[in-house]
Amino acid sequence: MQRVKNFMEFQKELTTNAHLQQEFKDDPVKAILQFKSSVPDSWVYRVVVGSLGLAILIVIAGVILLSFSDKDVQPTILTLFTAIASGSVGALAGLLSPAPK
Repeated sequence: MQRVKNFMEFQKELTTNAHLQQEFKDDPVKAILQFKSSVPDSWVYRVVVGSLGLAILIVIAGVILLSFSDKDVQPTILTLFTAIASGSVGALAGLLSPAPK
């Protein structure tokens, strides 16, 4: 199994490899599926991405609920919400962005 980072690498491999060209002509789906994506696809990765996304949504819902409540909100709570949300967004960006070449 080969690891392809983007479509250009797949296209280069397809144009230079005669065996892959024949496989692609016979069954294109099977030929494409032999290449692994550079994005990990494991249950741990999905749980981490889901948890970070859920943390962002909970913070947004909490800020909205606090803004509609009549209670006086301490600034430390808003600072804590900001830290959680910005950390989660940064972690998601790091996990979902492709690695540099």
